[in-house]
Amino acid sequence: MFWSTFLHLRFPFSYFLLPVYLFALSQSPDFTADRLLWSFLLIHLFLYPASNGYNSYFDKDEQSIGGLKNPPKVNISLYWAALALDGAAIVLAFLKVSVLFAAMLFVYGLASKAYSHPAVRLKKYPFGGWLVTGFFQGFFTFLMSYAGINHAEGGNLLQAKVLIPAALTSVMLWGNYPMTQVYQHDEDARHGDNTLSLRLGIRGTFIFVQLVFGLAAAGFFWFFTTFHTTHFAVGFLLALAPVVVYFMYWFLLVWRDEKKANYSRTMWLNFISATCLNLYFLYFFLANSHYGGYF
Repeated sequence: MFWSTFLHLRFPFSYFLLPVYLFALSQSPDFTADRLLWSFLLIHLFLYPASNGYNSYFDKDEQSIGGLKNPPKVNISLYWAALALDGAAIVLAFLKVSVLFAAMLFVYGLASKAYSHPAVRLKKYPFGGWLVTGFFQGFFTFLMSYAGINHAEGGNLLQAKVLIPAALTSVMLWGNYPMTQVYQHDEDARHGDNTLSLRLGIRGTFIFVQLVFGLAAAGFFWFFTTFHTTHFAVGFLLALAPVVVYFMYWFLLVWRDEKKANYSRTMWLNFISATCLNLYFLYFFLANSHYGGYF
């Protein structure tokens, strides 16, 4: 029972979501070690695993899910563990960071629960689920991370240099999100979940992702050129090169045989993408802070 609950919390999956936090960190002008530590831990070791566990409890998937190739059967302990992590994250955020950060964790938790809870189940709605998930995992999470990292009240979030990268993060997530569903069509259909990827079809998902990802890359290039330097804009595109190469190779395989759109290749794309973005945003952060004089 304990091992099943632990596996469904999927702590390692937080690595795939880490780029949003590191992007917010790279744009942060006013942070302390305490806020950096607490905001990182509460988002990645409390909030995200709580979300994973809660959704797994209601999904009851029998086939592969993100970060878990062979999911064991869920039990009620997973439900309570997810709620306990959620509650602990909010209380600790209030005590250690700020009221604003705690409130944003609470709102994120509500949105996440709506994804799989039968009363709402956003997964049933191809465009609604896609829009809401991309908004909260992108735009909202960027602002939430920024609020946790910096000594910033709500008004400090409402400025172009914060809102624009937050919006670009959502565009990136809207491009990436259908790829996380491309191997789950049979499972989603069995549950009655009409996901965007299921509506697009496997090949259609790859084409759609290419278009949105290209839009996101152009937006990031403009952002780094406008608010920073062309050096960082070019560096961002170079960092994405391994992702593009792998994606196009995989697309060629899938075009010939749709069975190649499987769990292992999806996880490899997630890993390559997360690694490239994590390294780039860390580089950007170091290059623009007093820690990185040699960059």
